[in-house]
Amino acid sequence: MTVDTIITGGTIVTPGSEMEASVAIDDGIITAVGAESALPRGETRIDASGLLVLPGVVDPHVHIDEVPANRAGTYETESAAAALGGVTTLIDFAWQGGDRSFEDDEASLLDGIKHKKAKGETSHVDFGLHGVLHRERPETFDELAPAIEAGVTSFKLFMSTYDVGVSNGFIDEAFRHIADLDAVGVLHTEDPTVCEQQESRLRKEGRGDPVDYPDSRPDYTEAMGAAAALRMAEEAGVKYYSVHTSCRKAAEVIEAFRTDGSRVRAETCTHYTALDRSVHEEVGNDAMIAPPLRSQADVAAMFEYLKRGTLSVVSTDHAVYHSSFKDVDQWWNSPYGANSVQRSLPVFHHEAVVERGFSYPFLVRVMCSNPARTFGMPQKGTLEPGTDADIVLFDPNKTQTIRAETNASNASTSIYEGREVAGAVDRTLVRGTVVADGDDVVSDPGHGSFVERELPDWST
Repeated sequence: MTVDTIITGGTIVTPGSEMEASVAIDDGIITAVGAESALPRGETRIDASGLLVLPGVVDPHVHIDEVPANRAGTYETESAAAALGGVTTLIDFAWQGGDRSFEDDEASLLDGIKHKKAKGETSHVDFGLHGVLHRERPETFDELAPAIEAGVTSFKLFMSTYDVGVSNGFIDEAFRHIADLDAVGVLHTEDPTVCEQQESRLRKEGRGDPVDYPDSRPDYTEAMGAAAALRMAEEAGVKYYSVHTSCRKAAEVIEAFRTDGSRVRAETCTHYTALDRSVHEEVGNDAMIAPPLRSQADVAAMFEYLKRGTLSVVSTDHAVYHSSFKDVDQWWNSPYGANSVQRSLPVFHHEAVVERGFSYPFLVRVMCSNPARTFGMPQKGTLEPGTDADIVLFDPNKTQTIRAETNASNASTSIYEGREVAGAVDRTLVRGTVVADGDDVVSDPGHGSFVERELPDWST
C-alpha cells in the first residue's frame, strides 16, 4: 500500500503537545500520524528535518475585494499572500446586496454569499464566509436560515461609526434571531456617538496627523461598546464572538461576561500583540485601523488575556487599499485597515514564542485549532487523522526582515516594514497539495475551495 505523501523528520505540534513523528497524506486527507516505519510508503517524501509541522493557520477575519473602488486586493493575490504566510483557511465577509457598496438594495444576503463565492474561485487557499447584517429592516432576519443552509453560520454586526453601523435596538433583535438558529453573532464594538464626538473635537483642533488618530477612538469607547453588546448577548442567549480586541479595558469587560466560558469568545489581532500607536510615526496612515493601535501596556494586556483564555483567537483583520487612498494629509480622509495575512504567523511567533516564552502548542491553539472549532470547521486547524491535510512546515530559527517589496498581496506597504523576526514558513499544504514553497506560490489559482461551515458546538 502507498499513500500520496509522507512528511517525515519534523516536530509535530498539536494543541496539547510536541512530538517527533511523521504524517501520511492520501487524497488530501491526513491518514495517519506516527513513526515513519509504521506508515505506508509515500509517492512523495517531504523531509521536514529541523522544521515544525503545524496545522494550517485558520484566519477567521479578513476583508477581500469588498469595495472595488478603493480595495486593491483580489482573491488571487490575497490568498497567495495567505499561502506564503502559512494560512490555509480564511473567513471573509459576504454583504447583503453583493459588494460593500450596496449597489443592489433588493439583493439578499444569499445573493451576497453567491457573489463572494464567485470571487473566491481564484483562491489558492480554502475560505469561508461570515454574513454581514447591515439593513435595519425585519426582512433581514428572514435571510439568516438560507445563509446557514449555504454554510454561513456566523453573522457580523457593526456597532461603529461606519456606514454599515447599526443601532443597538437592531443588534438586540438580531441576537435573538441568531440565537434561535444556534448560530454565532460576531460584533465590532465601539460606542459610535463618543467616537464621533472625539473625531469632531480633533478636527476642530486641526489634529490631522496620523499620530493623533488613536485619540479619536479611545479605549473606553471599545469597552463601552463591548459592555452593551455583551449585555444584549447574555439576555438573548446567543453565541457571541468579539472581533479585534485591542485594549485592557475591553478585555476586562469580556472576561466579566465569560461566567462559564460557553457563550462568549473573543479575538485579538496580530498587530495588537506586536505594535503600539507609536508606529504611526513611521508608517503614517498605513497603520490606521479600527480600533486603533494602543499603548505598550495594552500590548502586554493582550498576552495576559490570551494566556488566561479570555481571548482565544489571533486573527489579522487583513484589508488592502490602493495606496492613493492611504496617502492623504489628514487621517480622517484615510480608510481603515491594514494588510497582514502574509506576516501574521512569523510576527506572532516572534512576539509570543521568541520574546515571551509561550509554547508552540499555545500558538497552535490560538491560530489554528481554536478558530476552526469556534466557527464550525472540524476538518481544519488540526493534524488528526481523517481531517484535511492543511499543513505548515515552519522554520522557527530562520530570521527574516519584512519588506513590502516581497508582498504577494496587492498591498504596496507593510505596517511591519523593516522588522526583523525569527521564524519563517518553509512550505504550506492545502488538502495535501503544496501551495507555497519558500518564497514562491506554486499552486494554480482556484485550488482553494469554499468551506461550508457547521453550526459550532461551544459546550466544550
